[in-house]
Amino acid sequence: MSEVDKSAVTAEDKNTTVLSNPKSIVYRNRRYVGTKETLAYILYDVSASFNIGKYSTRYIYDVILIDFKYLVILNLFGGIWDIINDTFIGVIVDRTRTRYGKFRPYLLFLVPPLTIVGMLYWFIPVFFPDTSALYLPKFIFYFILSVVQETAGTFTGMASGGLLATITPHPIDRTRLITSAQLLSGLFGEKVPELLMGLFIDLINHKIVNWSFRNLYMTMGIFTAVVSSSLAIFFFIMSKERVMQSIEKPSIKMGLKSILNNKPLLLITLSSFLSSFAVSNSRSDYYIDVLGTASVTTIVGIPGALVSPSSYAFVPWARKRFSTKAIWVFEDIWTDMCWLFVFVVGLINKNYQKFWVMVPVITIEETLEMMVYGLRKVVPTEMNNEAMDYCEWKNGYRTEAMTGVARSLILKLQGVFMSMIKNIVLGKIGYVQGLEIGTQKEKTKLWMFMLCTGVPVITGALGVVPKLFYNLTGEKRDKMYEELFERRERLAEETKNATAEEMKRIGRAQMEGKYLSDTKL
Repeated sequence: MSEVDKSAVTAEDKNTTVLSNPKSIVYRNRRYVGTKETLAYILYDVSASFNIGKYSTRYIYDVILIDFKYLVILNLFGGIWDIINDTFIGVIVDRTRTRYGKFRPYLLFLVPPLTIVGMLYWFIPVFFPDTSALYLPKFIFYFILSVVQETAGTFTGMASGGLLATITPHPIDRTRLITSAQLLSGLFGEKVPELLMGLFIDLINHKIVNWSFRNLYMTMGIFTAVVSSSLAIFFFIMSKERVMQSIEKPSIKMGLKSILNNKPLLLITLSSFLSSFAVSNSRSDYYIDVLGTASVTTIVGIPGALVSPSSYAFVPWARKRFSTKAIWVFEDIWTDMCWLFVFVVGLINKNYQKFWVMVPVITIEETLEMMVYGLRKVVPTEMNNEAMDYCEWKNGYRTEAMTGVARSLILKLQGVFMSMIKNIVLGKIGYVQGLEIGTQKEKTKLWMFMLCTGVPVITGALGVVPKLFYNLTGEKRDKMYEELFERRERLAEETKNATAEEMKRIGRAQMEGKYLSDTKL
């Protein structure tokens, strides 16, 4: 048994004592993750948002210049490959057992080269200068680069999700980590690149500075890639996997079983699936092409930025008084109602074109939305991690990667379809690539407004239905963690001085479900 497996089996630090009453452990504010690792976790959360992704579609449409018809082809064939590679990559990750852990090796050794490959993305306008949107060699290069990035990204995506689910065995400690990261990451400048990019785009569009969009995207893209990957690698080095993996490696059949009997995961996935049928377009495109400035993003977000930190204080109160289902449904409906308010106001007297009307209205919306921001960022993340723990509770073993594959396969199939729809819709509403700011047709501007406010709310409304049936909450959730703590302690005791032969016996018993509670789940 590897060193990391032994430490994962015990899942205890030196100052921890085993309590005779398991339920007391569920509510005990136990910290497994120390200060340095918590800081690294926060920086990793910063790295996920330290980018200019909000403006990536404009880069593809107006700087690289890839025709919408080509993008439909990329979405179709790239999506098919994505689905194929997800399946075998998930099996590989779930069957990984090393002294460094199950997930960390993929993150430590794939992120650096993937960052270098990703930088080529920002050099495409340099490699293919002054070429049309239909220039085939440029599209082939972009296609190959996208496939390579996606394949390597599947490994790192599955591994990072698994690592975050196993960094601590205790739900309260995990909630503390998630809340700390979401609350404090803004202080470390996670949104700085996005804000600067909006400012620079406005300066160029209004001819205040003589910069090219090509050089702006290349500089900002490379800078953010280096910084974000460095922060992520720091976390991967500092982090540990503390939740025990099964001694035996789960088979594909076992992985499929763990997916089909995981009701919380199925409901979360179905909700995401139905919500993702929302037909939408980037809000930043509306701000630039209709209201005339990318800095609207910054302006409307100022009051909300002051409100959002206090929303995290609301999370513990809400968790004590309301079920997970109630919080999940409330946050969804609250946000949708806020954007429908903007949608209705914008349609009155063509207000959607009026800067001095829409900016105050969207500012109010953003402020109201930020009042539940803490719930939106913490609770769904907790639910995803609890679904992984439910897999262990139900089956006796964990299949983070295969479970992630099942969810991503469904969402990626749907995503391929919706990406094609989006590009077709942009063509149908008359969006012309490469035009100067504010010069799209009247009909196009109206649709750009509707596609970032009311249309996605209406077309994705069914996503709330599965949330009404979610039941991993209250007593059932407490019971799950009580039994998991008890089971892990029993395994830790039995494997402490076990011989190789005894380890095999314990591993087989674990995979056969002999450590499960006799209580009907």
